[in-house]
Amino acid sequence: MNKTKEIWIGGFALFSLFFGAGNLILPPTLGLKSGLDWWIVVLGFVTTAVTIPILAIFAHAKLQGTLYDFGKKVSPLFSTIYCFLIYSIAIAIPSPRTAAVTHEMTVQPFFNLEAIYTSIIYFVLVFIFAINRSKIIGLIGKFLTPIIVFILLIIIGIAIFSSPENRNASTFTTPFVDGILEGYQTFDAIGGVVVGAVIIISLNYSSHTSFAAKRKLIRQAGFIAGTSLLLIYGGLILSGSLYSSTFAKNATRTEVLSSLSSQTLGNLGTVFLSVLVALACFTTAVGIVTGTADYVKGVCKDSQKAYIITAAIASLIGIIVGSYQVDFIITLAVPALMFLYPITIVLILLNIVDDKFASKLVFRVVVVVTFLFSIPDFLGFIIPRAHLTGIKNIIPLATYNLGWVIPALLSFIMVNSYKLFYKSKKA
Repeated sequence: MNKTKEIWIGGFALFSLFFGAGNLILPPTLGLKSGLDWWIVVLGFVTTAVTIPILAIFAHAKLQGTLYDFGKKVSPLFSTIYCFLIYSIAIAIPSPRTAAVTHEMTVQPFFNLEAIYTSIIYFVLVFIFAINRSKIIGLIGKFLTPIIVFILLIIIGIAIFSSPENRNASTFTTPFVDGILEGYQTFDAIGGVVVGAVIIISLNYSSHTSFAAKRKLIRQAGFIAGTSLLLIYGGLILSGSLYSSTFAKNATRTEVLSSLSSQTLGNLGTVFLSVLVALACFTTAVGIVTGTADYVKGVCKDSQKAYIITAAIASLIGIIVGSYQVDFIITLAVPALMFLYPITIVLILLNIVDDKFASKLVFRVVVVVTFLFSIPDFLGFIIPRAHLTGIKNIIPLATYNLGWVIPALLSFIMVNSYKLFYKSKKA
């Protein structure tokens, strides 16, 4: 295959594996709430929904291992627990959510079918794709993603050039921070560490067997995927802002997206949107199930039986959880995100910096500090927030649910400074 063509196919495959349910329903509603501040929201949203996930792909290009390699410098036990939590949450929340969104926006408007039946059909197909994993990059990159991009560009283009004159004022007090936190709901940082391994293992079936060749291809594909995500997210947020005056006051995320589509594409809008939702959600579910099965296969000494059993279990969990409503699954996800997202972000960043600044000691201190200072954010969605007011007023940025950021950065600087001081003193 032509190298340039293969890079573009790989980039589109990555884009499609990232671009799932949350990626579709979140940006237009952000635009609705942001008003003229839409561009500030975009900057925050792409920080956690584009930059961090693509850096995860770059980290995979550097490591070329599994998710276990992301945390092994902390300790083997930590990495094992981290992998278990990541894959468990991935198959329990974002993967089933894709089925729930597909039912509510693709099946329910046209067919009188219970959600459980949609979920069964959906994850049977996911399982079939997962056990044919060597064809994932070609199938997704060549055929499915171009359709998704084409429909989105039509919606965004019409929205930009034929939007109403009026738009609502921003309801955000801190639009940049709100964009960052909403980016958590895409699960893309977690998706990056999961599906990055899928891409690497898939490349083992191609002619790119050398470390350098795979690293170059993954980086180039990651750049294409990141640029595409940035353009689509920015376009959808801008579109939601431009049409903000036309949406119902208390419209849900799915209602905002449906309304935007029908207003820009007319009577065919619902049909186009249905195809888009089904494709975007399905490819993400395939990536998650495949990534989870790949990891278990590696742990079980490359056992294909373990791979098939894991894919089957993940699909069964998807059937059960995917039969619930989208809003319930999103609510269920928040505590898990506030707990795992900060740790995932620091692991991604530590794995892309030069090794001399990311020793085992640095990994251990930064991860422990991040964990401790993210506890108030996690507890804030479990117990009444009034009980945490005192501690949140002490920790910088904690009132924005980002209390871990400055302590993690300071611990990184302090440990590296100590190492330099110790070396210079010893010399």
